[in-house]
Amino acid sequence: MDEFSGTIDVALSDHPLELDTCYRFVQHPSCGGLCLFVGTIRDLNLGHTVTHLEFDAYDGMAIKEMRKLALAARDTFDLQAVSLHHRKGDLEIGDVAVIIAVSSVHRAAAFAGCEWIIDELKKTVPIWKKEFREDGSHWLNARP
Repeated sequence: MDEFSGTIDVALSDHPLELDTCYRFVQHPSCGGLCLFVGTIRDLNLGHTVTHLEFDAYDGMAIKEMRKLALAARDTFDLQAVSLHHRKGDLEIGDVAVIIAVSSVHRAAAFAGCEWIIDELKKTVPIWKKEFREDGSHWLNARP
């Protein structure tokens, strides 16, 4: 058993993400706080109509960085478990791009840990987003 077994679950997938999978992974009888963040593709960004997005990643490094983030969050916020799943490929409006699920004894740690993970993921994990709009397409930079 390594340091991730049973407490850290990360995935980078070309297939639709499953909320139930992430939720079940973090459930634990000692935890009263489970926090879930689900990032979906929206149809409007900065006043422009978005038709769809494309996500690309440096797979090996992305998985490594996602594990590092999950482990850091687990230890920093005293989380029982962390599940972090991200999509790749073409996503349509309404599709789920990312799921973060965490569990902790208390809700405050779960909320803080979940928020920290999404903020850090956008800053440090090599996953890139290309936005397609009615007037063309462009790659978006990570932003805090």
